[in-house]
Amino acid sequence: MFYLFHGQDTYSQREFLAGLLAKEGDADMLSLNTTRLAGKVSFNELQSACDAMPFLARVRVVIVEGLLAGATDKAFMDRLVAYLPALPATTRLFFLESADLSPNHRLIQLAEKEKSGRVRHFALPQGSELDRWIRGHVEAGGGRIAPQAVQLLATNVGSDLAALGNEIDKLLLYAGPEGTIAAGDVARLSPYAAEASIFDLVDALGARQAARAAALFQQKLNEGADPFYLFSMFIRQFRLLLQTKSLLDAGERPAGVTQQLKLHPRVAEKLVAQARGFSLPQLEHIYRRLLQIDVETKTGQADLLTALHLLVAGVAGEE
Repeated sequence: MFYLFHGQDTYSQREFLAGLLAKEGDADMLSLNTTRLAGKVSFNELQSACDAMPFLARVRVVIVEGLLAGATDKAFMDRLVAYLPALPATTRLFFLESADLSPNHRLIQLAEKEKSGRVRHFALPQGSELDRWIRGHVEAGGGRIAPQAVQLLATNVGSDLAALGNEIDKLLLYAGPEGTIAAGDVARLSPYAAEASIFDLVDALGARQAARAAALFQQKLNEGADPFYLFSMFIRQFRLLLQTKSLLDAGERPAGVTQQLKLHPRVAEKLVAQARGFSLPQLEHIYRRLLQIDVETKTGQADLLTALHLLVAGVAGEE
C-alpha cells in the first residue's frame, strides 16, 4: 500500500503515521525494516527500497519526505505512477509533504483511484478547531482543562502543535491526575503567555500613551524579565506588525492576514488593530532602530536596558 500525507500540519502527520506503524507488529523489528528517504531521490533508489522483502517482520516500511512539493521530473512521475499499483503487498510506502498539494496532482488522483492508495490532507487547525485539538490532547493525556486556559494556550502558542503538545504535557504534570489546568497555570508555566503582556505594551505605544507604556515596561522588569528576552519580543512583535501593515496597505483583509502569516485568528485580530496605530514608515523606522540597537549592544556601543527605555519613550512620544 502507498500513502500520501500532505499539508502544513506535519505534527499530526507524524502522529497519524506513528499510529499506523504501531499496528504493524514489533517496533524494534519494524525499525530494522524501515528505510527513510528525503528530498530528490532517483526512481531506482525508491524502487529498490520498496521491492526489498521484509526481514523477520510482516512489512517493509519506506518513508519519503519532501519529494513531491517541488518540480518533479515528468519521466520520474510517469515511472512512479506506473509502478505504484504493482507495489509489493508487503511494502508500506509513505509520502510525507509539508506543503499543500494540488487536488490535480497525479499522485493524489492515483491514490484516490487505486484500492492500494490512501491520501490525507493535514491542515493546521484554526479557531474552534484548534480549541478542540487542545481539549482533545489534554483528555488523551488523562487531564482536564478550563475554557479560559484553552483560549490562553490557543492565543499565545497558536497552531504550532509541537509547541502546544510540549506545553500541555508540562501542564498535565503540574496539575496532576485529579486537577484541572487553569488559566493561571498557563500564565505561570508557559513562556508563551508572557507574550500577551507585550501586546499590552505595544497597544500603549500605538496609542502614544507614554506613561502607561513606561509603566508596563518597568512592570516586566520588576517581574524579573530578562532585557534580552524583552528585546527579542519587541523584534518579533514589530516584525509581525510591519508584515501586517504591509498586507493591509496592499488591500488584504484580516482573514488574509491570518492565513498568510499563519497566525491564530485572535492574534491576527490584535495585530490588525495595533497596526492601525502606526503608519508603515513609522514601523519601518522602529524596526530599523531595533536592528541598530542589536548591533550597538553587541559591539559594546550601548547598554541594552538604557536603549530599550529610550526606545519606549521615543515611540510613545512620536506623532
